[in-house]
Amino acid sequence: MKIAALDGGDIHVWRVRLDPEPEVVEALERTLSDDERGRANRFHFARDRRRFIVARGALRSLLARYIGGEPEDVRFAYGERGKPRMADAECPAFNVSHSGELALIAIAAAGAIGVDVEAVRDIEDRDAVAARFFSPREYACIRALPERVRTQSFFACWTRKEAFVKALGDGLSRPLDSFDVTCAPGDAPRLSIAGDPAETQKWMLTPLAPGPGFEAALVADGRDRAVSCRTWSTEVASYVTSGFSRTR
Repeated sequence: MKIAALDGGDIHVWRVRLDPEPEVVEALERTLSDDERGRANRFHFARDRRRFIVARGALRSLLARYIGGEPEDVRFAYGERGKPRMADAECPAFNVSHSGELALIAIAAAGAIGVDVEAVRDIEDRDAVAARFFSPREYACIRALPERVRTQSFFACWTRKEAFVKALGDGLSRPLDSFDVTCAPGDAPRLSIAGDPAETQKWMLTPLAPGPGFEAALVADGRDRAVSCRTWSTEVASYVTSGFSRTR
């Protein structure tokens, strides 16, 4: 199956606002499957229902654009942990993350990809979380930073680690303290897997800047893959090719 506008190892990362006008939400909801509408209706809060509908509807709209079809005809299969993929093995690989009113959707013709986005916010037990889940090197790096940049660096670290875990795939896990990522302001992005330089060389880490108040990262297998950052507009099936940036 030909995948339009994706060449070789190209990766497109789409930014999606999850708070469009009500008519956009209604239009996107009509493209969902019965199962997806059922999932949406199980959310207790209307805000969470809307976010799910927009994120899944935008994903369907984008995938349909790449494969040449209609959003409602996109079919998903699910792994043992519920991670979605396209039912046709020849269709694009994708990964989705959302936080607050923002979602990121990464799409590639093939290969392993993981994306993560987090709203930067105060966490009461930030240092305890870092001590528990980050590697000793990462924890020491964050603790050595001035307090004014620690929270930002915490989320830089968190999104980079989560993006790698997501890129590993459904059913594959790796302890969060078994690999290191750089997270201090100004440090070159780097992912290092303890005791395995060959595996380290297989992965590319790309920090992303989706907007003020957010940290995000993309991890993909293969080196020097071209990453293009794009914005999905709040008009259904309308696209622009700019709007946010890589930070490297």
